[in-house]
Amino acid sequence: MNTKIILLCFTAIYLLGCKTKSTKIEVVTLVKTSNSWNGDTLPKYLEGKPEITILKITIPAKTKLELHKHSEINAGVLLKGKLKVISESKDTLYLNAGDPIVELVDKWHYGENNENESAEIIVFYAGIKGTPITTIK
Repeated sequence: MNTKIILLCFTAIYLLGCKTKSTKIEVVTLVKTSNSWNGDTLPKYLEGKPEITILKITIPAKTKLELHKHSEINAGVLLKGKLKVISESKDTLYLNAGDPIVELVDKWHYGENNENESAEIIVFYAGIKGTPITTIK
């Protein structure tokens, strides 16, 4: 009798452990737009040999970035922390972890991490080979 109970227990454990994992692929669109975060229309792509750059940028706690601009279309997702992005005309965007951003093109702006932890962002640049990603003012 004990053998049957033990065999029944092992069978139950085996069946519970063999639950099938979901094979459903989930796709979430974070952003799909023709505008930067302040509403400006993105420019046409430049002519030339395309170059894609993907950067992971870590911004330490209590850090303000220099005033800068990008000559290429770029977008990112904040992985960790919080960021505030401010344009030269004082348009402001507040980002929390998981938020997407479609950056300003050829407009001066800067970012601030006013939090007590680092912020991490992945940024994708779609540019032309030889064109600088960022210009500091």
